[in-house]
Amino acid sequence: MASNSSSISSESLRSAASSKLSSSSSATKRWSQHIVASTYDDVCVLLKYQRRPHSQENLSQISGGECAMTNKYPNSYATLPTPHHHYHHHNNSHHHTPSLPAPPPPYNNNNNTIKCNNIGLVANGCCNTKSKPTTTSMATSVLTLSSSVLLRNGGPSSNHYRRGETPRRRLIRPVSCFEPGDHKNKELMNDIITSCKFKNGFGPNTQQQQQQQQSNSSPTKRPLSPDHPNPALPITESPSPAMNRMGLALRTLLVADNSSCLKDRKVSGKLIRKCAPGTEFVDWLVNLSSIVHTRAQAAGMWQALLEEGILSHVNKEQPFKDKCFLYRFRVDEEGTAGGSPSADDINAANEHIRENLSTLFQRGPDATLRMILRKPSHERTPEELELVFEELLHIAALSHLSTSIKRELSSIIVFEAHAQAGTILFSQGDEGRSWYIILKGSVDVVIHGKGTVATLKSGDDFGKLALINDAPRAATIVLKENNCHLLRVDKEHFNRILRDVEANTLRLQEHGKDVLVLERVAKQRGQHSAFKYTVMSGTPSKMLEHLLETRLGGQISGVDPFLDDFLLTHIVFMPVVQLVDELANYFHCDSHDGSQTPEERDYIINFKKRVIQFMQKWVMAVRHAAFDEPSVCDFIEDLAAEVEADPELQEETSIIHNILTQMARYQDDRNQNAGQKWKLPPNGQPICLFSGNITPSKTVIRPDDDIIFRVYCADHTYCTLRFPLHTTAEIIKACAADKLQLNRGPEDLCLVEVKSNGERSVFKDNDVSIPTGLSLNGRLFVSVKDHIDGLTPLPEQEGPTEGIDMDLEMLSTKELAYHITIFDWDLFWAVHEYELLYHTFGRHHFGKPGYRVITANLDVFLRRFNELQYWIVTEMVSTSSMSKRVGLLRKFIKLAAYCKEYQNLNAFFAIVMGLSNMAVSRLQQTWEKIPSKFRKLYQEFEALIDPSRNHRAYRVFVGKLQPPLIPFMPLLLKDMTFAHEGNKTSIDGLVNFEKMHMMAQTMRTLRFCRSRSLGLDPPSPKSEGEVRSFISCLRVIDNQRVLTAMSQKIEPTRKI
Repeated sequence: MASNSSSISSESLRSAASSKLSSSSSATKRWSQHIVASTYDDVCVLLKYQRRPHSQENLSQISGGECAMTNKYPNSYATLPTPHHHYHHHNNSHHHTPSLPAPPPPYNNNNNTIKCNNIGLVANGCCNTKSKPTTTSMATSVLTLSSSVLLRNGGPSSNHYRRGETPRRRLIRPVSCFEPGDHKNKELMNDIITSCKFKNGFGPNTQQQQQQQQSNSSPTKRPLSPDHPNPALPITESPSPAMNRMGLALRTLLVADNSSCLKDRKVSGKLIRKCAPGTEFVDWLVNLSSIVHTRAQAAGMWQALLEEGILSHVNKEQPFKDKCFLYRFRVDEEGTAGGSPSADDINAANEHIRENLSTLFQRGPDATLRMILRKPSHERTPEELELVFEELLHIAALSHLSTSIKRELSSIIVFEAHAQAGTILFSQGDEGRSWYIILKGSVDVVIHGKGTVATLKSGDDFGKLALINDAPRAATIVLKENNCHLLRVDKEHFNRILRDVEANTLRLQEHGKDVLVLERVAKQRGQHSAFKYTVMSGTPSKMLEHLLETRLGGQISGVDPFLDDFLLTHIVFMPVVQLVDELANYFHCDSHDGSQTPEERDYIINFKKRVIQFMQKWVMAVRHAAFDEPSVCDFIEDLAAEVEADPELQEETSIIHNILTQMARYQDDRNQNAGQKWKLPPNGQPICLFSGNITPSKTVIRPDDDIIFRVYCADHTYCTLRFPLHTTAEIIKACAADKLQLNRGPEDLCLVEVKSNGERSVFKDNDVSIPTGLSLNGRLFVSVKDHIDGLTPLPEQEGPTEGIDMDLEMLSTKELAYHITIFDWDLFWAVHEYELLYHTFGRHHFGKPGYRVITANLDVFLRRFNELQYWIVTEMVSTSSMSKRVGLLRKFIKLAAYCKEYQNLNAFFAIVMGLSNMAVSRLQQTWEKIPSKFRKLYQEFEALIDPSRNHRAYRVFVGKLQPPLIPFMPLLLKDMTFAHEGNKTSIDGLVNFEKMHMMAQTMRTLRFCRSRSLGLDPPSPKSEGEVRSFISCLRVIDNQRVLTAMSQKIEPTRKI
């Protein structure tokens, strides 16, 4: 083709272009040779592609005044130049002949898809959505001799912009909930306008716009509540007794303070009794308690009082803000405060102030969130929107929505509070205008003629059909409880969000089907992203191609979340063998006859470099897991040989040598530890039977490691087996049945875990790493399927019946916490990020025939959490002496404090949850005898592990920590499970990459926690070896029934 192109004259090209244009429709004849910059920039970021050369094929060459046209690559990406032609994949710097115009590609007005060589680019949002009926252009296309794709589609509503100009989004102002002409609500409307004029957006301009809009449409019924409730008003009719006591206690201490900020002040000529600015309220609270660390926390605590009506802005116009707005207590406003507090009042307030502040500290974040959700959209700051967005991620009713839609919802979702049970939210037959999510309380669903057909509770949603169609309400919703809290999404806002999201979506099609869906990255204030688009979904191969083309090989600074997400999660949708095959095809894409042009050769070399860079990023992201697959090692060796042989790849020599060094180091370590053996003791963690100079710290359990364990039968006789950890349950049960002489076929037998409380769990035949997955005192049994109910626990499974031999009172609490943290860190370090995926999706989804993946390291670490938790309970209920039990309780609270100081949050949670166990928490006489400071410290710990709002208190605390730290692993697994069960892995044949991103976020948490090595200063050792041996093999009782009985024995329930 290249030789023929030299004989084609410019005139013949013009003639050909003219003839093609004449065959097009009149609508598509209007095209431009000039580039529309804004759309062009967007598409260039998306499609910075050149056709990947195939063997025995040449790229089509388009340069200067000569053109070679070919349909040789019907499924290729289109080629685009840069806006100012400073950079080309093909070097055209020596050609100065002006480009000749060419006809535009066909425009499909039905699906906004532009076709080019059977490639479809759906470019929604490349033009302003504001309609201009007078515009008649169908498409603005560019097809010069160096470009072969339509850059932007327009249609009848297209607006054109100058180079560098960004299309503006249509602004939708908030609409009042009352019609200006609605005389029935006129008085109520005037009250709202008077007190909340600037809050809810009511004003002359807004009303004028509303009248103009309403004149063009028929009047519709408005919802019962305002679109944006006033955040300055309380959400309850009267404060709860507990919150009222807290507010009065704080006021008592404020008034008793000699430098009290509560003073009489004049506001607009009116005297306001005992008020103070928000800044002084915050100053006083921060100085009062050590648990309040920031001013934002203090403001949230005051907001918790304000939303109960205990505190208020003097004019009822502001929520609580750390500013100079004046606030006062309700009793001062009503004049019921009385005189100065007495000494007894002050003492009573001081006695309970720590408990009161702890409660307010817990309620503060929720109160702040509710305040934000009651603010109008335009008043929510970027920081507040981010806070709302993080909360929406954990609401199950929104799990089916994309991340971008949730982010947009954070600006328009509204909080509603309804005080009275029996309130009708809407009636059957009403127009559906909103979707509701229940945060607190419950509602009845009532249908005419049927009565109450269902009761919806916290977490449920209703009214969703109103967002989809215009059908009337199918039922009446009646509040069942007082003080119901709801989230509301209005239809008009939600539909606008869907339109905006779709307008910012780009779809790449091949053969009429989507193969890659991208979405424009929303610019956050103070943040800069090198990428304009993020991947939403796509086929595995096309996502890899997009990654290699746009995310590697350039001078792009900063972290690329798409690349990291792909590397961490590709095993879900693209097995390692498939990925290596794809990379090999990309690397060996040059033709074998050596007929490439210099431009083609440059492109091929650049693509080879991208593949090498990908391998470097891959090894850095997943470490040794990349070398567990033999095909990866073979491919790395091939790359090394290619780099050594090709002088044009010398710059990549250091990269490939570094990868080879890491691979060799890992292979040497694996060979050294080959045949590693583990033993499962009756209690405690698996013990590694080391030999030689192998150190026991940070030892990873590998699939081919052997483990020694016992398998019992119904009469409690047993056999001892030794198998690799990746051995399936089917093989284990067959071997055990043979040794125990159970004369039954494998199909009649099953492998069962019998727990200490008698529960039985049957393993599937394809389950692996069976021994490490047992519960604390669980035992393996092989049984005939018909006789499973006859299996009983062994006597030893009940655990110890008395305290440990070692006297814990003689051990240093700090030393104990130190060795627990060191031991836990080694277990945590051995857990690979992939094990979270194996645990979430199921191990049977991964691996290959003859080799199965395991989650043994994760199983052992999770077992450690349960071991610590039940160890606390076991020791407490096994100590009969009251004085020793009180001392032990103090020691465990101090142990939790030291674990928190060492940032061992997994152990911290285990200890506090152990102390919260019913068998321990019921020991009232023991709790009453510990000093008050220990009780208050424990209350602070309970507030930190509070599971409300998806463990918000813990998440806020961890967000301020720096590595190294040991996280609360069960919560990470909960996040993984929520992302998996709430989102489909595949949508319309494309990988749902938003789900992969959510999972990668959790996996990155593990990487962050271990990004620095643990370097704790050891305390003065008293009995180091003895303590280490003790904490690695704790004896526990995990049968809750037995623990409760022992607790009742040492401290019987008091009779009233």
